[in-house]
Amino acid sequence: MRYRQLTTGTLALGVLLLIDVLRVWLPGIITIFGQAASTPAELMGAFALGWFVLALGAPAVVRRVGACPVTIVAAVALAVARLTLTAAPGGRTQLWVATAGLLAGLVWLVGVAADTDRPVPGLALGFAANAAVHAVLDTADLVWRGDWVAWLLSAVAVAVFLAGTAQPGQRGGAGDALAGPADAPAGPADAPAGAGGGRAWLLAGPALLLAGMVALSPALARTGMSYLVAGDGVARSPLFGLAPVPVAVAGFLCAALTRPPRGWARAYGPVALLGGAVLFALDRGDLLLPAILLAAVGLGACLALTDDASTGDGPANASTGGGASASRRGYAVAAGMLVFALGAVGYYSAYDLGYPNAAVPVVVAVLVAAVAFTARPVVHRLAGPFPPLWAAAAVTALALLAPVLADEVPVASNRDGPPERLTVVAYNIRMGFGLDGRFDLTGLAEVVVRQRPDVVLLSEVDRAWLLNGGHDTLDLLADRLGMPYVFGPAADPVWGDAVLSRWPVRDPRTLPLAAVGAPTGAQALAVTLDLGDGVRTAVVSTHLQPPPGRGPVVQARAVADFAIRYAAGRPLVVAGDLNTEPGDEAFAEFVDAGLVDALAAARPLATSPADDPRQQIDHIFVSPGLAPSDPVAPRSTASDHLPVAVTVTLPPR
Repeated sequence: MRYRQLTTGTLALGVLLLIDVLRVWLPGIITIFGQAASTPAELMGAFALGWFVLALGAPAVVRRVGACPVTIVAAVALAVARLTLTAAPGGRTQLWVATAGLLAGLVWLVGVAADTDRPVPGLALGFAANAAVHAVLDTADLVWRGDWVAWLLSAVAVAVFLAGTAQPGQRGGAGDALAGPADAPAGPADAPAGAGGGRAWLLAGPALLLAGMVALSPALARTGMSYLVAGDGVARSPLFGLAPVPVAVAGFLCAALTRPPRGWARAYGPVALLGGAVLFALDRGDLLLPAILLAAVGLGACLALTDDASTGDGPANASTGGGASASRRGYAVAAGMLVFALGAVGYYSAYDLGYPNAAVPVVVAVLVAAVAFTARPVVHRLAGPFPPLWAAAAVTALALLAPVLADEVPVASNRDGPPERLTVVAYNIRMGFGLDGRFDLTGLAEVVVRQRPDVVLLSEVDRAWLLNGGHDTLDLLADRLGMPYVFGPAADPVWGDAVLSRWPVRDPRTLPLAAVGAPTGAQALAVTLDLGDGVRTAVVSTHLQPPPGRGPVVQARAVADFAIRYAAGRPLVVAGDLNTEPGDEAFAEFVDAGLVDALAAARPLATSPADDPRQQIDHIFVSPGLAPSDPVAPRSTASDHLPVAVTVTLPPR
């Protein structure tokens, strides 16, 4: 039992560290290797997949050298990379450190697979603990914080992980059998296909993808709750937005760490997982919460179905998991992680290349369900590092801290009488990542706060994409600004635009915009600011997406018409990343609609790229009754765009 406790606990910690590295490496593909969207999506995809393909050679190295030295060296490299990322200055250094950590993590998984024929408890606890910690941290990772608390917690996790890896129990077993001749005879466990944990290891990658995208994503849970609370299709920050996380974690762990039923009753897990994946693929905000809960329980149950509970209590050996069986496990986990990469690249590259991607999570769920349901029935109760219910209770208790500790933005209230002026800021925040590729909420908040805004309009708002680390960037930034928000989904329910206001917001409406050949979805979000004493001002936030080789003329015309109709004669502000320059045809659509360029007095006022602005593509338009003053584009590298700000004087009452 002690060996299994040590193996399971160390595996869970290693998975936790590997996911931390992935939360840095995945965004780095876009923000660092992608060079502010100037790199072709095909090249970024090839870069991402190449490292997972390279890891397919790790089982051969383990077979020749032995699992013991490979696992220890890879564990040390993973741990060093994880700690280094907290201090990395960003840019290429961060990308290559994260890449080294990723490759080390993949090799470490292969080495662990050679010695571990029952990985389900460790994998399940690693996935669940990561979700719980991410929720407690309000979806902002320790690696981006850099304070002494982050360093202390990271160092403790790394130290415990390395101590577990170095224990004698970790160094014995199947991996040592692999150090012998490649043609060593296989033991009895090699007979059945998938014996000795091969199926479970194969599902490690697909399960990680589904857990990060849907089943165990705290940011997605918060976004899903906000849709349900809003009730009108526009997401807002609800009370206890992270409340579903403990439910999802508990359901996942209870399903993964207990014996599954026999017969056709075993199908409940695959069916639930497929149901959750389908609901997620429908791209409806009001279906996100049931998608999460179904996928969490279903994913846990599918992992339980693949657990091989017929082996002994000690480390695997030549007769129970060595030789060819251990080699199969290594190739299985490497192939499974390649599925993770293919799924992630296939799903998120669609927003650059413009093909339907809804089938990706469903196809991955079908793979997991098929592998799980066709596995041989589990005979014994699963053995984890603790009794299963204790393990589930401990991680669930950690997750329960998330809604208790989460800071909710207070609802804005009227000041004494309507204001005479409003300061408006429009900012494309690039998912929260600065030009150096680091998640820079502090930089974003500082440049906005310096303008003392009354209303902030945001573009490229990401609320849960695994590709960008799984953060709820909108809620995190709203907390720092002390401003509640309204969200308008564009590409999908967790990507779009937002309005943050110090004044109460009424009557939110969204308008989906025609793609006209552009790959990423676009929309216009209109809200009404209640300034008191019956004074109201309309605000429209948008992010136009130009089709290849053309300007966003069709979308600009649609937004201008929508904004004028929505305002119905009230003062109006329209702003955002419009991807058009003054004098262009799309820019003229707003002027022809009767709107005034609020930044005209400061032209030229280039806003992109942030480190060397050459293009004037971020704009603020106002209705003729509003008098703009003090237009500015303050310098900052917290995004690849500069924010634009202006103060408008309201018409006399």
